[in-house]
Amino acid sequence: MKSWIGSIGRLRVAMLAVAVGCIVLVPAATAAAKKKNRIGVGQAQVAKPGPPRAMYWGAWIGKGLTGTDAPYDMSGVTKFQNMVGKPLSLVEWSLPFQDCTVSPCHTFPFPSAQMTDVRQYGAIPFMSWGSSSLSQNPDVTQQPNFQLSDIISGRYDSLIRSWAIAARDWGHPFFLRFNWEMNGYWFPWGTGVNGNQTGEYVPAWKHVHDIFTSVGATNATWVWCPYVDPFTKQNIRALYPGDDYVDWTCLDGYNWGPQSPANPIPWRTFKLLYSATYKRVADRIAPDKPMIFAEMASSDYGGDKPAWIATMFRQLLRDYPQVRGLIWFDVNDRNAHWELEGNPGAISAFSNGISHPRYLPNGFGGISTSPIPRP
Repeated sequence: MKSWIGSIGRLRVAMLAVAVGCIVLVPAATAAAKKKNRIGVGQAQVAKPGPPRAMYWGAWIGKGLTGTDAPYDMSGVTKFQNMVGKPLSLVEWSLPFQDCTVSPCHTFPFPSAQMTDVRQYGAIPFMSWGSSSLSQNPDVTQQPNFQLSDIISGRYDSLIRSWAIAARDWGHPFFLRFNWEMNGYWFPWGTGVNGNQTGEYVPAWKHVHDIFTSVGATNATWVWCPYVDPFTKQNIRALYPGDDYVDWTCLDGYNWGPQSPANPIPWRTFKLLYSATYKRVADRIAPDKPMIFAEMASSDYGGDKPAWIATMFRQLLRDYPQVRGLIWFDVNDRNAHWELEGNPGAISAFSNGISHPRYLPNGFGGISTSPIPRP
């Protein structure tokens, strides 16, 4: 389906968060935003009880604000909070198993330093970890050394165990979103691509989860995250590992717009994108699990991005009671205009929405409960 193709680039763009670049200045925050923004890197507040149905919130922050992805440059988090007028309680980024653009392949270690930086800021780390590699092949789904059967057979047990031990030794709660958007065909762990067979996703997930449990890495909160299926064409229930293996459920979804240069499709409202899949997960698949929207954004191609954001916040408050967190994808991915910066109306709409007291700021530097509870 052509409408799903645009997600492929995120594996390549977001997982290469290593190079130091030039700082890009952004417009200063308004006086009101500066007044609200008193919390910066290393100045975490103490968490206080939130209002009814409080929510974590945050962003996946690309190179646009400083030249380097967060959390490899935490000043990007500060710039984002200045832009929207509120400190974040979640910071998301991603890593694959290996970098195979060099020979031999290089394994990415557990990012303890970045985890600590996020925690010292007062946010909860949200790590998206994929069983894949950075590759020179432009088709990122063609990775025959990273099939789901390889995970099940134990080929990467040593790597997974080293990550689990490092996570355990780091010792603090974090969200772990493993092999997300598995119902799509744009990642090498997707069903039906890269030689993966129907029925392999769940045992692969359980295998990785069991290794973490076996070494005592219970500080990982497991997040199961399909892509939205607005027209109910997929059996996502078959991809659910079960309540014993999932702590939070999750959805990703993007509004590309009809004039998007990378993936032109009709303008999708927030409700059209999310409502049907939310109800399936929240009502039937995992009714007892809290949910987070871990990648969400709208372009401004062919529609009103500020209005889309404002409507999103109104509908979240009213129609999605199981959602207890959201993360905005603030990354320049194939010129899709996901970022807030550069669109004053979008910044204003997001700032207004996130100003509600239910969206909690960075008061989680001392969180110790795992799995991470509903706020």
